[in-house]
Amino acid sequence: MQPSLIDRINQVLALSPSSEALEFQGQWFSWQDIRDAMSSLEECLEKAGLSEGDVVGVLLRNRPAHVATLMQVLASRRCIATINPFQSPEKVAQDIRQLNLKVVVCDRDDLVHTELHAAANDSGSLLLEMHTDQHLNITAINADRAPTAKDYHPALPNTAILMLTSGTTGPAKRIELPYSSFTLSLMGTPGHYSSHAEIEEIRLKSTPAVLTTPLVHIGGMFAAMAAVIQARPIVILEKFSVAEIRRALVTYQPKLISLPPTALRMILDADVPASELRCLLAIRTGSAPLPPSLQDEFEDKYRVALLDSYGATEFAGAVAGWTIGDHKKFAKQKRGSVGLAQPGTKIRVVNAETGEVLPANTVGVLEVVSTQIGSKEWTRTTDLAEIDDDGFLYIRGRADDAIIRGGFKILPDDVVKVLRSHSKIKYACVVGIPDERLGQIPVAAIQLHHGVTEIDLNEVKTFLKSKLTSYQVPSDIKVVEDMPRTPSMKISKHAVKNLFLDDATRD
Repeated sequence: MQPSLIDRINQVLALSPSSEALEFQGQWFSWQDIRDAMSSLEECLEKAGLSEGDVVGVLLRNRPAHVATLMQVLASRRCIATINPFQSPEKVAQDIRQLNLKVVVCDRDDLVHTELHAAANDSGSLLLEMHTDQHLNITAINADRAPTAKDYHPALPNTAILMLTSGTTGPAKRIELPYSSFTLSLMGTPGHYSSHAEIEEIRLKSTPAVLTTPLVHIGGMFAAMAAVIQARPIVILEKFSVAEIRRALVTYQPKLISLPPTALRMILDADVPASELRCLLAIRTGSAPLPPSLQDEFEDKYRVALLDSYGATEFAGAVAGWTIGDHKKFAKQKRGSVGLAQPGTKIRVVNAETGEVLPANTVGVLEVVSTQIGSKEWTRTTDLAEIDDDGFLYIRGRADDAIIRGGFKILPDDVVKVLRSHSKIKYACVVGIPDERLGQIPVAAIQLHHGVTEIDLNEVKTFLKSKLTSYQVPSDIKVVEDMPRTPSMKISKHAVKNLFLDDATRD
Protein backbone atom coordinates (compact mmCIF):
# COMPACT_ATOMS: atom_id res chain seq x y z
CA MET A 1 0.00 0.00 0.00
CA GLN A 2 1.34 3.42 -0.91
CA PRO A 3 2.20 5.60 2.10
CA SER A 4 0.63 9.04 2.21
CA LEU A 5 2.65 12.04 1.13
CA ILE A 6 2.83 13.16 4.76
CA ASP A 7 4.11 9.76 5.88
CA ARG A 8 6.69 9.67 3.10
CA ILE A 9 8.09 13.12 4.01
CA ASN A 10 8.44 12.07 7.65
CA GLN A 11 10.03 8.73 6.70
CA VAL A 12 12.64 10.45 4.57
CA LEU A 13 13.47 13.00 7.27
CA ALA A 14 14.08 10.16 9.76
CA LEU A 15 16.40 8.07 7.55
CA SER A 16 19.69 9.80 8.32
CA PRO A 17 19.17 13.23 9.85
CA SER A 18 22.84 14.24 9.67
CA SER A 19 23.20 13.42 5.95
CA GLU A 20 23.40 16.13 3.31
CA ALA A 21 20.01 17.13 1.90
CA LEU A 22 20.13 20.58 0.22
CA GLU A 23 23.05 22.32 -1.48
CA PHE A 24 22.87 26.02 -2.26
CA GLN A 25 25.76 28.07 -3.61
CA GLY A 26 28.25 25.46 -2.41
CA GLN A 27 26.83 25.12 1.14
CA TRP A 28 25.12 21.92 2.30
CA PHE A 29 22.24 21.64 4.77
CA SER A 30 21.23 18.36 6.40
CA TRP A 31 17.88 16.63 6.69
CA GLN A 32 17.96 17.66 10.37
CA ASP A 33 18.38 21.29 9.31
CA ILE A 34 15.25 20.90 7.21
CA ARG A 35 13.34 19.30 10.09
CA ASP A 36 14.39 22.13 12.44
CA ALA A 37 13.17 24.76 9.97
CA MET A 38 9.92 22.88 9.50
CA SER A 39 9.43 22.77 13.27
CA SER A 40 10.03 26.52 13.53
CA LEU A 41 7.45 27.16 10.83
CA GLU A 42 4.93 24.85 12.47
CA GLU A 43 5.33 26.66 15.79
CA CYS A 44 4.63 29.99 14.09
CA LEU A 45 1.59 28.63 12.23
CA GLU A 46 0.12 27.09 15.37
CA LYS A 47 0.58 30.34 17.31
CA ALA A 48 -1.26 32.12 14.50
CA GLY A 49 -4.14 29.68 14.89
CA LEU A 50 -3.79 27.91 11.54
CA SER A 51 -5.34 24.45 11.38
CA GLU A 52 -5.38 21.71 8.75
CA GLY A 53 -6.66 23.08 5.45
CA ASP A 54 -5.85 26.71 6.21
CA VAL A 55 -4.17 28.56 3.36
CA VAL A 56 -0.59 29.82 3.78
CA GLY A 57 0.78 32.35 1.30
CA VAL A 58 4.42 31.84 0.32
CA LEU A 59 6.69 33.91 -1.92
CA LEU A 60 8.64 30.99 -3.35
CA ARG A 61 12.23 31.41 -4.46
CA ASN A 62 14.74 28.66 -5.20
CA ARG A 63 16.38 28.73 -1.77
CA PRO A 64 16.76 26.08 0.97
CA ALA A 65 14.41 27.63 3.55
CA HIS A 66 11.74 27.84 0.87
CA VAL A 67 11.98 24.09 0.19
CA ALA A 68 11.60 23.43 3.93
CA THR A 69 8.57 25.73 4.02
CA LEU A 70 6.95 23.92 1.10
CA MET A 71 7.57 20.57 2.81
CA GLN A 72 6.04 21.68 6.12
CA VAL A 73 2.91 23.22 4.62
CA LEU A 74 2.28 19.97 2.73
CA ALA A 75 3.29 17.74 5.67
CA SER A 76 0.83 19.56 7.96
CA ARG A 77 -1.89 19.19 5.31
CA ARG A 78 -2.38 22.88 4.98
CA CYS A 79 -2.70 24.56 1.59
CA ILE A 80 0.12 26.59 0.04
CA ALA A 81 -0.87 29.64 -2.02
CA THR A 82 2.03 30.40 -4.32
CA ILE A 83 2.95 34.07 -4.77
CA ASN A 84 5.33 35.03 -7.54
CA PRO A 85 8.24 37.03 -6.06
CA PHE A 86 9.51 37.99 -9.52
CA GLN A 87 6.70 40.51 -9.94
CA SER A 88 7.05 44.13 -8.96
CA PRO A 89 6.57 44.84 -5.22
CA GLU A 90 3.29 46.55 -6.12
CA LYS A 91 2.00 43.39 -7.83
CA VAL A 92 3.11 41.21 -4.91
CA ALA A 93 1.31 43.53 -2.51
CA GLN A 94 -1.79 43.33 -4.68
CA ASP A 95 -1.67 39.51 -4.51
CA ILE A 96 -1.37 39.61 -0.72
CA ARG A 97 -4.40 41.86 -0.43
CA GLN A 98 -6.46 39.78 -2.86
CA LEU A 99 -5.63 36.49 -1.15
CA ASN A 100 -6.42 37.92 2.32
CA LEU A 101 -4.57 35.25 4.31
CA LYS A 102 -3.80 34.81 7.98
CA VAL A 103 -0.11 34.15 7.30
CA VAL A 104 2.26 35.11 4.47
CA VAL A 105 5.81 33.74 4.38
CA CYS A 106 8.43 35.87 2.61
CA ASP A 107 12.16 35.83 2.07
CA ARG A 108 14.21 38.48 3.87
CA ASP A 109 15.10 39.96 0.48
CA ASP A 110 11.41 40.47 -0.32
CA LEU A 111 10.65 42.07 3.03
CA VAL A 112 12.83 45.08 2.25
CA HIS A 113 9.87 46.34 0.23
CA THR A 114 7.55 48.49 2.32
CA GLU A 115 4.66 47.65 -0.01
CA LEU A 116 4.57 44.09 1.38
CA HIS A 117 4.37 45.29 4.97
CA ALA A 118 1.59 47.71 4.07
CA ALA A 119 -0.37 44.95 2.34
CA ALA A 120 0.05 42.65 5.33
CA ASN A 121 -1.14 45.39 7.66
CA ASP A 122 -4.17 46.04 5.45
CA SER A 123 -5.01 42.32 5.39
CA GLY A 124 -4.26 41.72 9.05
CA SER A 125 -1.76 39.05 8.00
CA LEU A 126 1.06 37.69 10.13
CA LEU A 127 4.36 37.98 8.22
CA LEU A 128 6.95 35.23 8.57
CA GLU A 129 10.51 35.71 7.34
CA MET A 130 12.62 33.01 5.70
CA HIS A 131 16.35 33.41 5.25
CA THR A 132 19.40 31.23 4.84
CA ASP A 133 22.80 31.86 6.42
CA GLN A 134 24.50 29.09 8.37
CA HIS A 135 21.05 27.77 9.20
CA LEU A 136 17.57 27.70 7.68
CA ASN A 137 15.68 30.39 9.58
CA ILE A 138 11.94 30.99 9.74
CA THR A 139 10.69 33.60 12.22
CA ALA A 140 7.71 35.90 12.72
CA ILE A 141 8.25 39.57 11.81
CA ASN A 142 5.15 41.17 13.30
CA ALA A 143 4.98 38.63 16.12
CA ASP A 144 3.45 41.14 18.50
CA ARG A 145 0.06 40.40 17.03
CA ALA A 146 -1.86 37.45 15.74
CA PRO A 147 -3.86 37.73 12.51
CA THR A 148 -6.43 40.46 13.12
CA ALA A 149 -8.75 40.78 10.14
CA LYS A 150 -12.02 39.05 9.39
CA ASP A 151 -13.27 37.14 6.38
CA TYR A 152 -9.93 35.52 5.64
CA HIS A 153 -9.60 33.17 2.71
CA PRO A 154 -11.66 30.07 3.55
CA ALA A 155 -9.86 26.85 4.45
CA LEU A 156 -9.29 24.36 1.61
CA PRO A 157 -8.95 21.04 3.47
CA ASN A 158 -8.54 18.88 0.36
CA THR A 159 -6.29 21.24 -1.58
CA ALA A 160 -2.49 20.98 -1.52
CA ILE A 161 -1.68 24.00 -3.67
CA LEU A 162 -3.58 27.11 -4.68
CA MET A 163 -1.44 27.27 -7.76
CA LEU A 164 -0.66 30.07 -10.15
CA THR A 165 -0.85 29.12 -13.80
CA SER A 166 2.17 30.17 -15.83
CA GLY A 167 0.76 33.47 -17.10
CA THR A 168 2.05 32.76 -20.60
CA THR A 169 -1.03 33.97 -22.48
CA GLY A 170 -2.62 36.28 -19.90
CA PRO A 171 -2.60 37.27 -16.25
CA ALA A 172 -1.78 34.26 -14.07
CA LYS A 173 -4.87 32.56 -12.63
CA ARG A 174 -5.21 30.37 -9.55
CA ILE A 175 -6.45 26.81 -9.59
CA GLU A 176 -6.95 24.38 -6.71
CA LEU A 177 -4.65 21.35 -6.98
CA PRO A 178 -6.05 18.56 -4.75
CA TYR A 179 -3.85 16.62 -2.34
CA SER A 180 -5.00 13.40 -3.98
CA SER A 181 -3.91 14.55 -7.44
CA PHE A 182 -0.55 15.89 -6.33
CA THR A 183 0.18 12.78 -4.25
CA LEU A 184 -0.82 10.42 -7.04
CA SER A 185 1.24 12.35 -9.55
CA LEU A 186 4.29 12.12 -7.28
CA MET A 187 3.87 8.59 -5.91
CA GLY A 188 0.98 6.66 -7.35
CA THR A 189 2.13 6.01 -10.91
CA PRO A 190 5.68 4.96 -11.85
CA GLY A 191 7.42 7.79 -13.64
CA HIS A 192 8.72 7.61 -17.15
CA TYR A 193 12.27 7.79 -15.93
CA SER A 194 12.61 5.51 -12.91
CA SER A 195 11.45 2.08 -11.92
CA HIS A 196 8.57 1.34 -9.56
CA ALA A 197 11.05 -0.27 -7.19
CA GLU A 198 13.12 2.90 -7.02
CA ILE A 199 10.05 4.95 -6.09
CA GLU A 200 9.02 2.47 -3.38
CA GLU A 201 12.42 1.85 -1.81
CA ILE A 202 13.17 4.17 1.09
CA ARG A 203 16.90 4.77 1.14
CA LEU A 204 19.02 7.84 0.79
CA LYS A 205 20.28 8.33 -2.75
CA SER A 206 23.87 9.36 -3.36
CA THR A 207 23.41 11.29 -6.61
CA PRO A 208 21.56 14.58 -6.11
CA ALA A 209 18.81 16.05 -8.20
CA VAL A 210 19.49 19.49 -9.67
CA LEU A 211 16.63 21.97 -9.26
CA THR A 212 16.66 24.51 -12.09
CA THR A 213 12.94 25.22 -12.51
CA PRO A 214 11.39 27.91 -10.23
CA LEU A 215 9.62 26.56 -7.16
CA VAL A 216 6.80 29.01 -7.79
CA HIS A 217 6.04 27.05 -10.99
CA ILE A 218 4.37 23.62 -10.83
CA GLY A 219 7.37 22.08 -12.60
CA GLY A 220 9.81 23.25 -9.94
CA MET A 221 7.52 22.36 -7.06
CA PHE A 222 6.96 18.89 -8.52
CA ALA A 223 10.69 18.36 -9.14
CA ALA A 224 11.62 19.36 -5.59
CA MET A 225 8.98 17.16 -3.95
CA ALA A 226 9.74 14.23 -6.26
CA ALA A 227 13.37 14.37 -5.08
CA VAL A 228 12.26 14.56 -1.44
CA ILE A 229 9.99 11.50 -1.61
CA GLN A 230 12.81 9.56 -3.29
CA ALA A 231 15.16 10.61 -0.45
CA ARG A 232 17.40 12.28 -2.99
CA PRO A 233 19.54 15.33 -2.08
CA ILE A 234 18.86 18.48 -4.10
CA VAL A 235 21.32 20.96 -5.55
CA ILE A 236 19.35 24.19 -5.78
CA LEU A 237 20.04 26.70 -8.54
CA GLU A 238 18.45 30.00 -7.59
CA LYS A 239 17.99 30.70 -11.27
CA PHE A 240 19.34 29.05 -14.37
CA SER A 241 22.75 30.14 -15.57
CA VAL A 242 25.23 28.32 -17.75
CA ALA A 243 27.95 28.77 -15.12
CA GLU A 244 25.81 27.25 -12.35
CA ILE A 245 24.63 24.28 -14.38
CA ARG A 246 28.23 23.57 -15.42
CA ARG A 247 29.28 23.65 -11.76
CA ALA A 248 26.52 21.25 -10.79
CA LEU A 249 27.26 18.83 -13.63
CA VAL A 250 31.01 18.74 -13.06
CA THR A 251 30.77 18.52 -9.26
CA TYR A 252 27.88 16.10 -8.79
CA GLN A 253 27.63 14.14 -12.04
CA PRO A 254 23.82 13.74 -12.13
CA LYS A 255 22.34 11.29 -14.62
CA LEU A 256 19.15 13.25 -15.33
CA ILE A 257 18.29 16.94 -15.21
CA SER A 258 15.35 19.03 -16.39
CA LEU A 259 15.89 22.09 -18.57
CA PRO A 260 13.54 24.17 -20.74
CA PRO A 261 14.41 24.69 -24.42
CA THR A 262 15.69 28.21 -23.68
CA ALA A 263 18.32 26.78 -21.33
CA LEU A 264 19.37 24.22 -23.96
CA ARG A 265 19.89 27.07 -26.41
CA MET A 266 21.99 28.96 -23.86
CA ILE A 267 24.23 25.92 -23.32
CA LEU A 268 24.77 25.61 -27.05
CA ASP A 269 25.44 29.31 -27.48
CA ALA A 270 28.02 29.18 -24.68
CA ASP A 271 29.76 26.28 -26.44
CA VAL A 272 29.90 24.23 -23.24
CA PRO A 273 32.33 21.31 -23.79
CA ALA A 274 30.59 18.01 -24.51
CA SER A 275 32.75 16.35 -21.84
CA GLU A 276 30.91 18.29 -19.12
CA LEU A 277 27.57 16.70 -20.11
CA ARG A 278 28.97 13.19 -20.42
CA CYS A 279 27.49 12.18 -17.05
CA LEU A 280 23.93 12.64 -18.35
CA LEU A 281 21.78 9.83 -19.65
CA ALA A 282 19.06 12.26 -20.68
CA ILE A 283 17.64 15.72 -20.18
CA ARG A 284 13.93 16.11 -19.55
CA THR A 285 12.52 19.16 -21.24
CA GLY A 286 9.14 20.82 -21.62
CA SER A 287 7.20 23.95 -20.59
CA ALA A 288 7.71 25.39 -24.09
CA PRO A 289 7.94 23.95 -27.63
CA LEU A 290 11.19 22.13 -28.45
CA PRO A 291 12.08 23.04 -32.05
CA PRO A 292 13.30 19.95 -33.96
CA SER A 293 16.26 21.96 -35.24
CA LEU A 294 17.33 22.72 -31.66
CA GLN A 295 16.94 19.07 -30.68
CA ASP A 296 19.03 17.94 -33.66
CA GLU A 297 21.78 20.47 -32.93
CA PHE A 298 21.90 19.67 -29.20
CA GLU A 299 21.82 15.89 -29.54
CA ASP A 300 24.36 15.89 -32.36
CA LYS A 301 26.82 17.88 -30.26
CA TYR A 302 26.30 16.37 -26.81
CA ARG A 303 25.00 12.86 -27.53
CA VAL A 304 22.44 13.30 -24.74
CA ALA A 305 18.82 12.32 -25.32
CA LEU A 306 16.28 15.13 -24.97
CA LEU A 307 13.03 13.76 -23.53
CA ASP A 308 10.25 16.21 -24.27
CA SER A 309 6.99 16.14 -22.32
CA TYR A 310 3.56 17.71 -22.21
CA GLY A 311 1.58 18.68 -19.13
CA ALA A 312 -0.21 21.50 -17.39
CA THR A 313 -0.74 22.86 -13.93
CA GLU A 314 -4.29 21.47 -14.03
CA PHE A 315 -2.93 17.92 -14.46
CA ALA A 316 -0.42 18.18 -11.59
CA GLY A 317 2.43 17.49 -13.97
CA ALA A 318 3.12 15.72 -17.25
CA VAL A 319 0.51 13.54 -18.97
CA ALA A 320 2.63 12.63 -22.01
CA GLY A 321 6.34 12.31 -22.61
CA TRP A 322 9.29 10.43 -24.01
CA THR A 323 11.10 7.57 -22.31
CA ILE A 324 14.71 6.71 -23.02
CA GLY A 325 13.47 3.50 -24.65
CA ASP A 326 11.08 5.39 -26.92
CA HIS A 327 13.86 7.80 -27.81
CA LYS A 328 16.17 4.99 -28.91
CA LYS A 329 13.48 3.57 -31.19
CA PHE A 330 11.67 6.61 -32.56
CA ALA A 331 13.71 9.79 -31.98
CA LYS A 332 14.40 10.52 -35.64
CA GLN A 333 11.04 9.36 -37.04
CA LYS A 334 8.95 11.29 -34.48
CA ARG A 335 10.83 14.59 -34.28
CA GLY A 336 8.58 17.33 -32.92
CA SER A 337 6.43 14.96 -30.85
CA VAL A 338 6.04 15.37 -27.09
CA GLY A 339 5.83 11.60 -26.71
CA LEU A 340 3.22 9.03 -25.72
CA ALA A 341 0.49 9.25 -23.10
CA GLN A 342 1.76 8.24 -19.68
CA PRO A 343 0.35 5.23 -17.79
CA GLY A 344 -3.10 6.02 -16.45
CA THR A 345 -3.66 8.72 -19.08
CA LYS A 346 -5.75 8.72 -22.26
CA ILE A 347 -5.60 11.40 -24.95
CA ARG A 348 -7.74 12.26 -27.96
CA VAL A 349 -8.26 15.08 -30.44
CA VAL A 350 -11.74 16.51 -31.08
CA ASN A 351 -13.46 19.07 -33.25
CA ALA A 352 -13.66 22.29 -31.21
CA GLU A 353 -17.24 23.07 -32.25
CA THR A 354 -18.90 19.64 -32.36
CA GLY A 355 -16.80 17.61 -29.94
CA GLU A 356 -16.50 14.88 -32.60
CA VAL A 357 -13.45 12.66 -32.06
CA LEU A 358 -11.08 13.17 -34.97
CA PRO A 359 -9.05 10.44 -36.71
CA ALA A 360 -5.27 10.05 -36.44
CA ASN A 361 -3.09 12.70 -38.10
CA THR A 362 -5.81 15.36 -37.84
CA VAL A 363 -5.39 18.64 -35.96
CA GLY A 364 -8.01 19.44 -33.33
CA VAL A 365 -8.38 20.36 -29.68
CA LEU A 366 -6.66 18.01 -27.23
CA GLU A 367 -8.67 16.29 -24.51
CA VAL A 368 -7.20 14.25 -21.63
CA VAL A 369 -8.37 11.71 -19.07
CA SER A 370 -5.79 11.36 -16.30
CA THR A 371 -5.87 9.45 -13.02
CA GLN A 372 -3.70 12.25 -11.63
CA ILE A 373 -6.72 14.54 -11.36
CA GLY A 374 -9.03 11.84 -10.04
CA SER A 375 -11.61 12.10 -12.80
CA LYS A 376 -12.83 9.68 -15.46
CA GLU A 377 -14.22 12.55 -17.51
CA TRP A 378 -12.45 14.01 -20.53
CA THR A 379 -10.82 17.36 -19.73
CA ARG A 380 -10.58 19.76 -22.67
CA THR A 381 -7.34 21.71 -22.96
CA THR A 382 -6.72 24.89 -24.91
CA ASP A 383 -4.07 23.18 -27.04
CA LEU A 384 -4.32 22.25 -30.68
CA ALA A 385 -2.84 18.81 -31.21
CA GLU A 386 -2.42 15.88 -33.53
CA ILE A 387 -1.96 12.20 -32.66
CA ASP A 388 -0.29 9.96 -35.22
CA ASP A 389 -1.01 6.30 -36.02
CA ASP A 390 1.43 5.14 -33.34
CA GLY A 391 -0.08 7.31 -30.60
CA PHE A 392 2.63 9.99 -30.56
CA LEU A 393 1.31 13.41 -29.60
CA TYR A 394 2.20 16.60 -31.45
CA ILE A 395 1.23 20.02 -30.06
CA ARG A 396 0.33 22.36 -32.91
CA GLY A 397 -0.41 25.54 -30.98
CA ARG A 398 -3.10 26.90 -28.69
CA ALA A 399 -6.73 27.08 -29.72
CA ASP A 400 -7.13 30.29 -27.75
CA ASP A 401 -4.14 31.83 -29.55
CA ALA A 402 -5.81 31.71 -32.95
CA ILE A 403 -6.06 35.17 -34.52
CA ILE A 404 -9.15 35.85 -36.66
CA ARG A 405 -8.21 38.63 -39.09
CA GLY A 406 -11.21 39.72 -41.12
CA GLY A 407 -12.58 36.18 -41.06
CA PHE A 408 -9.23 34.52 -41.84
CA LYS A 409 -7.76 32.25 -39.16
CA ILE A 410 -4.05 32.63 -38.32
CA LEU A 411 -2.15 30.20 -36.09
CA PRO A 412 0.73 32.18 -34.52
CA ASP A 413 3.07 29.19 -34.46
CA ASP A 414 2.97 29.03 -38.27
CA VAL A 415 4.23 32.61 -38.47
CA VAL A 416 6.78 32.12 -35.67
CA LYS A 417 8.38 29.20 -37.54
CA VAL A 418 8.93 31.36 -40.61
CA LEU A 419 10.27 34.28 -38.58
CA ARG A 420 12.77 32.01 -36.83
CA SER A 421 13.97 30.70 -40.18
CA HIS A 422 15.30 34.21 -40.95
CA SER A 423 19.08 34.29 -40.59
CA LYS A 424 19.08 37.24 -38.19
CA ILE A 425 16.19 36.24 -35.90
CA LYS A 426 16.77 34.09 -32.81
CA TYR A 427 13.35 34.21 -31.10
CA ALA A 428 9.93 35.39 -32.22
CA CYS A 429 6.49 35.74 -30.69
CA VAL A 430 3.28 36.48 -32.60
CA VAL A 431 0.08 37.65 -30.88
CA GLY A 432 -3.22 39.18 -31.90
CA ILE A 433 -4.37 42.66 -30.89
CA PRO A 434 -7.79 44.29 -31.41
CA ASP A 435 -8.50 46.14 -34.66
CA GLU A 436 -11.68 48.13 -35.32
CA ARG A 437 -11.92 47.15 -38.99
CA LEU A 438 -10.66 43.54 -39.02
CA GLY A 439 -11.44 42.41 -35.48
CA GLN A 440 -7.85 41.30 -34.83
CA ILE A 441 -4.48 41.76 -36.48
CA PRO A 442 -1.23 39.84 -35.88
CA VAL A 443 1.85 41.61 -34.49
CA ALA A 444 5.28 40.21 -33.73
CA ALA A 445 8.19 40.75 -31.38
CA ILE A 446 11.58 39.47 -32.47
CA GLN A 447 14.93 39.01 -30.73
CA LEU A 448 18.05 39.02 -32.88
CA HIS A 449 20.91 36.56 -32.76
CA HIS A 450 23.88 37.52 -30.59
CA GLY A 451 26.15 39.88 -32.48
CA VAL A 452 23.41 41.08 -34.86
CA THR A 453 22.90 44.79 -34.18
CA GLU A 454 20.30 45.82 -36.75
CA ILE A 455 17.67 44.44 -39.07
CA ASP A 456 15.58 45.94 -41.86
CA LEU A 457 11.95 45.34 -40.86
CA ASN A 458 10.71 46.05 -44.38
CA GLU A 459 13.01 43.27 -45.58
CA VAL A 460 11.59 40.99 -42.88
CA LYS A 461 8.05 41.66 -44.12
CA THR A 462 9.13 40.95 -47.70
CA PHE A 463 10.70 37.71 -46.45
CA LEU A 464 7.43 36.76 -44.71
CA LYS A 465 5.32 37.58 -47.76
CA SER A 466 7.44 35.18 -49.81
CA LYS A 467 6.58 32.31 -47.49
CA LEU A 468 3.12 33.13 -46.06
CA THR A 469 -0.23 34.32 -47.31
CA SER A 470 -0.67 38.07 -47.03
CA TYR A 471 -3.15 37.98 -44.14
CA GLN A 472 -0.65 36.02 -42.03
CA VAL A 473 2.03 38.72 -42.21
CA PRO A 474 2.20 40.77 -38.97
CA SER A 475 1.01 44.35 -39.28
CA ASP A 476 3.71 45.53 -36.90
CA ILE A 477 7.06 44.09 -35.81
CA LYS A 478 9.12 45.24 -32.85
CA VAL A 479 12.71 44.30 -32.06
CA VAL A 480 13.31 43.55 -28.36
CA GLU A 481 16.64 43.10 -26.64
CA ASP A 482 15.32 40.12 -24.66
CA MET A 483 11.99 38.37 -24.94
CA PRO A 484 9.82 38.88 -21.82
CA ARG A 485 9.53 35.55 -20.05
CA THR A 486 7.59 33.86 -17.28
CA PRO A 487 9.42 32.33 -14.27
CA SER A 488 9.49 29.00 -16.15
CA MET A 489 11.34 30.75 -19.02
CA LYS A 490 8.42 30.59 -21.46
CA ILE A 491 7.96 33.64 -23.65
CA SER A 492 5.19 35.72 -22.07
CA LYS A 493 2.67 36.35 -24.83
CA HIS A 494 0.74 38.55 -22.44
CA ALA A 495 3.76 40.83 -21.98
CA VAL A 496 4.45 40.85 -25.72
CA LYS A 497 0.85 41.88 -26.40
CA ASN A 498 1.23 44.76 -23.98
CA LEU A 499 4.16 46.06 -26.04
CA PHE A 500 1.64 46.88 -28.77
CA LEU A 501 -1.30 48.07 -26.71
CA ASP A 502 -1.99 51.50 -25.29
CA ASP A 503 -2.05 51.60 -21.48
CA ALA A 504 -5.82 52.15 -21.55
CA THR A 505 -6.48 48.90 -23.39
CA ARG A 506 -4.14 46.59 -21.48
CA ASP A 507 -5.46 43.66 -19.48
